[in-house]
Amino acid sequence: MKAVVYDAPRSFSIMDVPDPEPGPGEVRIKVIQVGVCGTDLHIHNGDFNAAFPLIPGHELVGTVEAIGSGVTRVRVGEQVSVNPNVNCGLCDYCLAGNPIRCTALQGLGSNFPGFFAEHVVVHERLVFSTEGLPIDTAVFTEPAACATHGLERLKIWPGSSALVFGAGPTGLLLAQLIKSGGAASVTVAAPTQFKLDRARAFGIDQTIQISRTDPVGNRKLTMEASGGRGYDIVVEATGATIVGDICVGLTRNGGTMLVYGVTRADETLSFHPFEVFRREISIIGSFAEITSFASAIAALRSGRIRTDGIITHRFALDDYGAALETLRSDKSAHKVLIVP
Repeated sequence: MKAVVYDAPRSFSIMDVPDPEPGPGEVRIKVIQVGVCGTDLHIHNGDFNAAFPLIPGHELVGTVEAIGSGVTRVRVGEQVSVNPNVNCGLCDYCLAGNPIRCTALQGLGSNFPGFFAEHVVVHERLVFSTEGLPIDTAVFTEPAACATHGLERLKIWPGSSALVFGAGPTGLLLAQLIKSGGAASVTVAAPTQFKLDRARAFGIDQTIQISRTDPVGNRKLTMEASGGRGYDIVVEATGATIVGDICVGLTRNGGTMLVYGVTRADETLSFHPFEVFRREISIIGSFAEITSFASAIAALRSGRIRTDGIITHRFALDDYGAALETLRSDKSAHKVLIVP
């Protein structure tokens, strides 16, 4: 089969590799399409604890092609997605029922072979049916699961106000869940107008166009949009520290800042600890997910999460490099897909 194979950071080729065969308890999936996300750019550069050599890709919709002995969760021909996150099951966190905090957490597409390929083999416990969902909706299952975990982390108080920095696919998914999860008002701030228009189409209450390089102006614009009150919830969903640095100042007394976007491991944010102390602000993180797939699929089926209009580009496996460059630098790109 054909696959994208890295031998080191920033060094990949499109090559033929052996077709995988399912063993006991395993499922072979024919890949229909795979989302490309900002995490894939981090992995391309060797970040995100990536292990090489590697087939990347972690946002899959596909069709069950073959099953190994003992498989009962899915049937041949069924449309599915795959949870790419694998916990050890043995550390203190796993045994206490907190697998997302697993000390040995690994992932398909970052530590194990992922989905930028024509076929994949995974354990059946990672496979979830998306039968009946349009493939352009089902391909958002993994990012929708990450957004669902973000909502779980926030524990929203009814009537809260929320500001989400970032109108990328995952930011818009989380903004929708915050709106339907108890917040009275949700504002999305981002530099790109067509992405903000998509947020409005999804029912977001207010949008603000901000600059990529003006933190002082961005803080002023977003604070004014709140009537000078600030927000009970401020979500940093861009991965840009220039945005993260202003989030605490926009958070109301007793409110919560959620670090949701992916930065490099060596980057830092700045805030005044006395401000956090005096105003009792909580700063929390939301890392991927591991138990939120079923909830995310239910939200996609119900329309609680909408994805229409987000996909802007599709590339063949042979054009993987062009897909990465489009995601990195094309201002017209929103969701980019690989279609083997």
